[in-house]
Amino acid sequence: MKLAINLLVFAAVLLLVAVALLYTQQRRMIFPAPADYPAAAPPGFRFVHTQTDDGLRLGAFYRPAARAKKTILFFHGNGDNLLGAVQATRGPAAAGYGLMLAEYRGYGGNPGSPGEAGFYSDGEAAMRWLAHAGVDSRQVVVVGNSIGSGPASEIALRHDVAALMLVSGFSSLPDVVGEAMPFVPRALVRDRFDNAAKLARVRAPVFLMHGDGDTLVTPANLARLRAARGDATVALVKGAGHELAYSSAAQLILTDWVERLR
Repeated sequence: MKLAINLLVFAAVLLLVAVALLYTQQRRMIFPAPADYPAAAPPGFRFVHTQTDDGLRLGAFYRPAARAKKTILFFHGNGDNLLGAVQATRGPAAAGYGLMLAEYRGYGGNPGSPGEAGFYSDGEAAMRWLAHAGVDSRQVVVVGNSIGSGPASEIALRHDVAALMLVSGFSSLPDVVGEAMPFVPRALVRDRFDNAAKLARVRAPVFLMHGDGDTLVTPANLARLRAARGDATVALVKGAGHELAYSSAAQLILTDWVERLR
């Protein structure tokens, strides 16, 4: 009996230590910013700087729109950078759409540390930059890939934008963590990114694109997002995983949908 009690106590201590480590180190796991980042913008883009309301100067890539074309404000995934964002928007770029590829604090050589509130501030900085460049918010299509679905949903909620698209988006970050690590209490997830709760209040049209083979952000997230926004346009891409945004199929779907917006 004493041995069993000791084993239970030992297991409980191990669990508490594991949970404590996950709580204190979770942002390092959730925001694994790549160590490498582009030194210059690729052809067709300008390297620009946005200014956040808490005093950070952030780099970004900008490509102006052709006449009468909308501008896409793109938020990349948590393990990506601006060069990946270029690949994830190559279809709209080829069609003449403007692109504002936002970069986050703590990414791409930018100052600051990543986090939910900071990402929202970074999105606001990108919107301000576009406004100063003469791009009306009603001509902005907000697109978020993976964790970029968080700032994309928030910005679309705050502003009168043309449309919102979530690619491989999640209903909330605790939902993703809960599926991957069910032993972790969801209340311990510091960054919430509660996208599903926001979608019903977004005034703009919403498009949800997901891969049916996504094992990181599972299609169950798509189902919850769709339930939250019944009139959303939905594309479930057969055989696609979490890398969906970079595929030729995603480029065709994204470009065609933007073409159809009025």
